[in-house]
Amino acid sequence: MLNPVAMREKNGSELPQQAVILAAGRGERLRPLTDHTPKPLIEVGGRPLLDHHLEALARAGVTLCVVNVAHLGPQIEAHLGDGSRFGLRILISREPPGALETGGGLRKALGLLAAAPFIVLNGDIFCDYPLARLRGHPTGLGHLVLVSNPPGNPGGDFSLKGAQVENDGASRLTFSGIAVYRPELLAAAPTTPRFPLTPLLRQAASAGQLTGEHHTGCWHDIGTPKRLAAARLAAQ
Repeated sequence: MLNPVAMREKNGSELPQQAVILAAGRGERLRPLTDHTPKPLIEVGGRPLLDHHLEALARAGVTLCVVNVAHLGPQIEAHLGDGSRFGLRILISREPPGALETGGGLRKALGLLAAAPFIVLNGDIFCDYPLARLRGHPTGLGHLVLVSNPPGNPGGDFSLKGAQVENDGASRLTFSGIAVYRPELLAAAPTTPRFPLTPLLRQAASAGQLTGEHHTGCWHDIGTPKRLAAARLAAQ
């Protein structure tokens, strides 16, 4: 059933009122912790990562959030409930074992969203980026929040030329896992159920349809025990 939230685009200053949190990953590098705890429910600052995201979305005025699940999905669903305690309506997009990768997961989640721009957050990051700053985006197919390259990704992912995201460039930055997309970004997706999103982002960047910004505040990718410890230290 399509969600009934009305998405207004009468002027470019509005913030998307719908979001997707990507929470289906296995978290292999965090095992054995993720053998029994899904990565988005790992606590940082005394609360699950997922709670930080949901509270930030609610503060920014988002009303509907789709959360995709696979590994230990029932734990995530039980934690979320209907979303009312977060001030949100939460819908679950269930994926098969092994999940659908980022692209496949987003395409499946589109069936629960209105045909309008939507915010996307990786469920395994800890970040102080103010989501209200996404107001008025995207002007093309997507808008990416980029961060300075962490030790685990010294070569970066994209570069910025003004507000334009480019695939090549001297000043490389890392994709934070925070973005706004239009559904049309997925129009050129492969027909296979599982596929990564990055090739579609690169196509959009090549076509001049991807904007971005550099966030210089707190950002941690909770991908390894060392990174988890760093995030917990930053949250103290």
